[in-house]
Amino acid sequence: MSGTSSLLPIGVFDSGVGGLTVARAVADRLPVEPLLYLGDTARVPYGGKSPATVLHYTRQALAFFRRRGVKLVVIACNTASAAALPALSSESPVPLVGVVEPGARAAAERSRGAVGVIGTRTTVASGSYEAALNTLRPGLSIHARPCPLFVPLAEEGWLTGPVPRWVAQSYLEPLKDSGVDTLVLGCTHYPLLKGVIAQVMGPGVELVDSAEETARAVAERLTERGLARPLGAPPAEHRFFSTDISDTIKALAAKFFGRPIEKLEPAELEGEA
Repeated sequence: MSGTSSLLPIGVFDSGVGGLTVARAVADRLPVEPLLYLGDTARVPYGGKSPATVLHYTRQALAFFRRRGVKLVVIACNTASAAALPALSSESPVPLVGVVEPGARAAAERSRGAVGVIGTRTTVASGSYEAALNTLRPGLSIHARPCPLFVPLAEEGWLTGPVPRWVAQSYLEPLKDSGVDTLVLGCTHYPLLKGVIAQVMGPGVELVDSAEETARAVAERLTERGLARPLGAPPAEHRFFSTDISDTIKALAAKFFGRPIEKLEPAELEGEA
């Protein structure tokens, strides 16, 4: 993209810390690329807010990134990807990548005909994955189910054992019974529970991790636009911003990123436009 330096960082935005699973996937796939992460933890969750409010908040996040200089922004929030990405893509001076389309694309390519989608109530109610899947591969049998308790389980670190297994069975048995062969993890928290989800669904069901697929899409977009960081560039240094900082948020951030975060910097979005 003309006028944009390949040495600039990649911006990653989420309503909270769950998007750090996406940031981790991007960092693992593109280790030379620096990341600038922003979590709007002061206003999380976005799921219960109106589409207009989510659009406003996401526009503020893009202004935050624009002021600091990034070459691409990942909207690592399913709610914001569904509610804001279509409107903001035409106004953004840098490419935007959401989490819905990459996950839907991978599922459409791999499925033998029946796809399951799990996410928060708001994501499932939006129908965003169903719309993307129907566009990519008309005729798919799609079964969506909200799994709201997966979020607190992930945040509390209850990733294995009888409690998460019972919750997973309660949510997933109907999907398993419906005969889905592919399951989209449509929430940034859910990759932490991939192990127990896989146990319940069984070896015949392929899990699609939206974080991993989004990282793949980011790599492709950078290459297409000539924005990939060149070989021999300085080592990647990541920065992490949050609109609310507490010991709990710091601990969760490190858990979701999968490695220590030395510094969590304060961010103010109210004045951004």
